Amino acid sequence: MTGQNAAVAEGMATPGAANLAQNSTTLPPIGGAANRDAVNPWLIAITVTLATFMELLDTAIANVSLPHIAGGLACSYDEATWVLTSYLVANAVVLPLSAWLSRVFGRKRYYMICVALFTLSSALCGMAPNLGMLIFFRVLQGIGGGGLAPVEQAILVDTFPPHKRAAAFALYSMAIVTAPALGPPLGGWITDSFSWRWVFLINIPIGLISLFLSNRLVHDSDAFKKEVSEARSAGKLRIDGFGIFLVALGFAFLEVVLDRGEREEWFDSTFICVFFGVAMISLLTALWWELRHPDPVVEVRLLKERNFAIANILYFVFGFVLFGSTVMIPQMLQSLMGYTATDAGLVLGPGAFVIVVLAPFVVRLLPKIGAKRMIGFGLTVLGCAMWYFSTFDTLTDYKHEAWARALQGFGLAFLFVPVSQVAYSRLPKNKNNKASSLTNLFRNQGGSFGIAFVTTMLARRAQYHQSVLVETINNTDPATQSAITSMSQTFAMNGAPQGTADAMAKGQIYQMVQDQSHMLAFIDCFYALGWVAFCAATLAFFIVNVAPAPKPEEPAH
Repeated sequence: MTGQNAAVAEGMATPGAANLAQNSTTLPPIGGAANRDAVNPWLIAITVTLATFMELLDTAIANVSLPHIAGGLACSYDEATWVLTSYLVANAVVLPLSAWLSRVFGRKRYYMICVALFTLSSALCGMAPNLGMLIFFRVLQGIGGGGLAPVEQAILVDTFPPHKRAAAFALYSMAIVTAPALGPPLGGWITDSFSWRWVFLINIPIGLISLFLSNRLVHDSDAFKKEVSEARSAGKLRIDGFGIFLVALGFAFLEVVLDRGEREEWFDSTFICVFFGVAMISLLTALWWELRHPDPVVEVRLLKERNFAIANILYFVFGFVLFGSTVMIPQMLQSLMGYTATDAGLVLGPGAFVIVVLAPFVVRLLPKIGAKRMIGFGLTVLGCAMWYFSTFDTLTDYKHEAWARALQGFGLAFLFVPVSQVAYSRLPKNKNNKASSLTNLFRNQGGSFGIAFVTTMLARRAQYHQSVLVETINNTDPATQSAITSMSQTFAMNGAPQGTADAMAKGQIYQMVQDQSHMLAFIDCFYALGWVAFCAATLAFFIVNVAPAPKPEEPAH
């Protein structure tokens, strides 16, 4: 199984990386040491993408395995959901702090600490004897996983020159889109064929490979070393304990609110009200504090730059629509259309495949078309894809579902790379590290808000549609009575006693009402996500034009 999972990650990265790297040149030594051999930047890109892919894949797999975890540890499903919540809380705490932590420890050292902690805690999760220990180990895993994506993005920005940066982000986009698509079917297969413990144990060989490659290939850039050296000499790396406390407390409590809100009936729950209040007070105080601190843990002042602020809003929308829809689609297919987890994963697959195929073409088109047009086009296509999903019913076949997901992938393919270019287009190079923490924070929070939104809207709209349908389908309605009589006769002809046949017919009608009300709720959610994408497309008009990055002059021969 471990070999297969590594092959999946390799297969995801290799085709795009090979195409994207056709015209790339080997950069000078990353660390600047005279005795260090030159390192091909694409080896670095694939190395750091491997760990991020592993982390995102593990998150998606764990969602599917919850019922098996609950059964294996003799706890209720609701108690088992803390396995997810604990990870998300730890992840949300570390994300905004990752830039500061990488400056304190050194980017390479901090990145390897994150990979090592994620790998070790994965092994501990796989051997956890009870739910309490599993939740504790998941917190450790979230602390390790939270630093991977932002540090990887900062490494890519520093490793690749501006004119090749889009290609690097194309590889990164493959990982963050492909992993959530592969997670559900892979998680279902692992838990059905082996045990839920292998959901965590498969990370061990991948983590060890990532550690080995990172140690050999990844080095802190000269610009980053200079930035840290200057900060140390100016005394700016002193610990901002109050800022760290406020940021950690605010995002931890906010993540609990988003993850547990629907289960606890949102603001009807004292628990949610208290956590939301603490989160808002902490985050607002943190904003005030960080704006006045000379070297803030989270440099909110970067959002004063228009392109960077718009890019972060687009990252939020990207996460909101992508993760919201990725949660909804398998749920719709499995609960209403009888799909298995593997079959539902095959519907998600075409979207990831389209992104992998289009990534090299997006990189080539970007300098010709421009980021603004590509972002507007991508969001428009994404909105159309969501509205296409909203035309489905319980009889829609696989072909139409897969085409809808492929259309969604087509829109997403034109988003991530241009948005990444816009984000870093007008920032000084020494701000890349702190910028990567913010961009990943917005994308992560977008995903959390998107999942909370669709979960809540599905429950509320299903209740609404059921109440409307029940008003029409009742004992006085001739069509309802005719349907019950026809079904009852069918059950009676198959051997059921008349009283039982009548009850079975009414149960069948009730199940049809349930299915249709839930299907209408899914349609409402897809329609709403489409509106989110269309509204976000208007932001492209406010982006300051990004000039194509100049290529370095070829040396004379």
